[in-house]
Amino acid sequence: MRTYLLPLVLLVLVASCGEGTEKIPEVVIWEFMDPKERVILEESIEAFQATNPGFVVKHTNYPPEQLRTQFLTAAMAGGGPDLVFGPADNAGPFSVAGVIQPIEKLFDNQYLAGFEPLAFDTLDGHIWTLPSQVGNHLCLIYNRALVDEVPGTLREMLDQAETLTVDEDGDGRPDTYGLVFDSKEPFWLVPFLGAYGGRVMNANSEPTLDTQAMVNALAMMKNIRVDRGLMPPGTDIQLAETLFKEGKAAYTINGYWSWGGYLDAGLDFGVTSIPIHDETGLWPAPFVSSRGYSVNANLKGAKLERALETLRYLVSPAVQIRTAHELYVIPSSIEAVKDPAIQSDMRIKAAWEQLRHGKRMPVVPEMRAIWDAMRPAYQNVINGEMTPQEAAKAMQADAIKKIREMKG
Repeated sequence: MRTYLLPLVLLVLVASCGEGTEKIPEVVIWEFMDPKERVILEESIEAFQATNPGFVVKHTNYPPEQLRTQFLTAAMAGGGPDLVFGPADNAGPFSVAGVIQPIEKLFDNQYLAGFEPLAFDTLDGHIWTLPSQVGNHLCLIYNRALVDEVPGTLREMLDQAETLTVDEDGDGRPDTYGLVFDSKEPFWLVPFLGAYGGRVMNANSEPTLDTQAMVNALAMMKNIRVDRGLMPPGTDIQLAETLFKEGKAAYTINGYWSWGGYLDAGLDFGVTSIPIHDETGLWPAPFVSSRGYSVNANLKGAKLERALETLRYLVSPAVQIRTAHELYVIPSSIEAVKDPAIQSDMRIKAAWEQLRHGKRMPVVPEMRAIWDAMRPAYQNVINGEMTPQEAAKAMQADAIKKIREMKG
């Protein structure tokens, strides 16, 4: 009888011992990534765990605004994920709320020297995001089947785009458009503001929207959409991408995140800088920024060390090289940038050139108020409901109001 009872006794002992053992601590990541980038993250996590059996790494995807608000709420309450991945401008609200740690206090100078200096966005003298990629900016993209050569100046390019806007069946609507881009989000307005020497804010983070540069940039947007008719009314990012993928647009303005979709559609396309402005002699200046990981301020001790070791792997040259090969992003690692395949990729090289003409996107909290103030006025100009002068004044007044409300 004892022989039959022995296995049961052993099972009870094993089970009781298991109840007292501590689970392997998890490293939790919240991220805002496109589906293809998420696949690379998941496979990188698998590779890391295979060589580090004591680690369990989990991630959850969120839309950008939800990621921002949920992380703020959770971290301010003492919780939240260990690492959060997203654009560098998250540093503004996160650092002000005290929910992330300065990167330069977590990694030594020798380690940080392995990254491209322009990959670091600073705020209040600190680096808040360890970048895995740099740029995140707009470029000019053209369909080689429709464009033999990109003109050297902005006006010449727009003139060419007008000749490529064609109504083949005579129904009053073009079958092919010259230039399509998002006419709803002011992110696409910023490059043209730069072509007139304008900025959205000054060194004190005060809005500088009611300027002649803004009036001129808005007038150019009206000229592109309304006067020249280079794109359909109400063009947003989805419509712009659809038209370009279907070969119904000669040019588009978009970032690296769109290139994979164009390749999947079988397009032969080129990437270049938005041409220099004939009259001002200035290059259109899209906002450039990095994307990467920030570290939860609540992490300490062994839990912090586990998160940092995971982070080192996720931004390692090997992971960055793979991401660049598959998604055409510009790596932040100096070693990854020197990879021969990346050096020879003409699209990545073109994105580097556009980046040199760009302007750092401010990561201060006021930037969110400025975006929100620019958006409706920009759309009203495109829709013909406001003059550029009226829109510039409305942007400035609304931005000042929103910043005042934000600061309480």
